[in-house]
Formats: sequence, structure tokens, C-alpha cells
Amino acid sequence: MFSIFLYFCIQMKRAIIVGASSGMGLEVAKLLLADGWKIGIAARRVDMLNSVKAENEEMVEVAQIDVTQSDAPERLLDLIERMGGVDLYFHASGIGKQNLELDAEVELNTVETNAMGFTRMVDAVFRYMADNGGGRIAVISSIAGTKGLGPAPSYSATKAFQNIYIEALEQLSNSRKLGISFTDIRPGFVDTALLSGGNYPMLMRPERVARSIVKATYAHRHVKIIDFRYRILVFFWRLIPRFIWRRLRLV
Repeated sequence: MFSIFLYFCIQMKRAIIVGASSGMGLEVAKLLLADGWKIGIAARRVDMLNSVKAENEEMVEVAQIDVTQSDAPERLLDLIERMGGVDLYFHASGIGKQNLELDAEVELNTVETNAMGFTRMVDAVFRYMADNGGGRIAVISSIAGTKGLGPAPSYSATKAFQNIYIEALEQLSNSRKLGISFTDIRPGFVDTALLSGGNYPMLMRPERVARSIVKATYAHRHVKIIDFRYRILVFFWRLIPRFIWRRLRLV
């Protein structure tokens, strides 16, 4: 494992984290910085990002990027240029909440961020890497993409979209011999602002999850379900026939 870590520290020194103002994105940014990476951090809110930069002036670049806006790819490319390139792109931007009443604003905002915004950003960095010798793209999706979840329809659907989309992009990269690889990170419930105010089982600390994420990225894992409890849960979810799943009460 140390040899894998050493390889990445030598070969891949520039990482960009989108969605780095809080939660797992912020924790991953701190870990990469501690490992000697030069990082570019981006989010809609930049107060926390500027605090990180103030403590590590030479190793951090900051950009204000809203993935739902049409100028987001241009802002990302500007950040890449200021970084002198990118070896690892980490996508941590996402929203989601339970929506039992199917409020239209919640559903559409989730789709706009987790599907449209995700595609906008991943496509932009994929095209850049295709023209500049490849790289690695890591995405925080979710175990929610395993099955359609009635309490959070758009969230589970957009996470399934992310799972399939990056799988397709990796196949495309391999077909074109572009040298772009992917890590699909699928956590369960993590104690971040996204879940504030709720009562969730098997809640994980973001610092611990971030360590597992970085380890999986260093090891070139294609898919990583965080925590053995969630791996067991997902295993049994997949065994449940669809005609039974449709009738389950999850609320």
C-alpha cells in the first residue's frame, strides 16, 4: 500500500475538488493537501475555501463555481489553467433530501445539480483530459443509486444516473485509449449538512469516510462502497426482486 501511495504522490500532484466548501469535499481536500498535493478547490460559497487557502497560500487555488450555471465549465477550465493542469478531478458537489410530498422544486433542483450539473462538469474535465494525456476522475455518488427509493425519488435516480454515466465514460476512454480512469465512490449516510435535522441509521463521520475515499482513489478502485455494513446492505438490496421492492414501505 505504501508503494501505491508513493506512486501517486510522485506522479499525480494536482487535484481539483468541486464541492469543497463543506462535508466530504472539504475533508478530502484537507487530506490531499496534507499528502503534498497542489489543490484547486471550488464551490458556490468561497468563504471556507479562502480560509483553506489562507493557511496554505502556495498550494491552493480557489474558484467560485456553481455547477448549475452555464459558465461552470469555463470557470473550471480557468482553474485548471491556474493550476498548470489537473491529474485528479474530484466531484463532491451534490444535493438531496427526502421528498415524501414530491415537491416539484426539490425534485427539479436535485436533477439540475446531480444530473445536469454533474454532467456539465465531468464532461468538461473529460474533454480536457482527453486532450492532455489523461488523468483520473473520482465522483461521490451514493448507494442510493442501487434501487429507486420512494422517500427520495430524484436523489436515488440521479445517483443511478451518475453510476451508469461514469461507467460509460470509462468504456469510452478505454475504447479511445485516452488514459482517463474513474473511481465511483458510494457512501451511505454521512454526518454532513446534507443530512442535518434527520435521524439516520449507521451514520458515518465525514473524516473517516474521506480517509476511505482517498485510499480508494490512490488504489485505482473502480467502485467503492464505503463501510462493510453498507456493502452488506447493498448486497441484499440487489437480491430483492423488483416486484417485491415496489411494494416495500421505506417510510
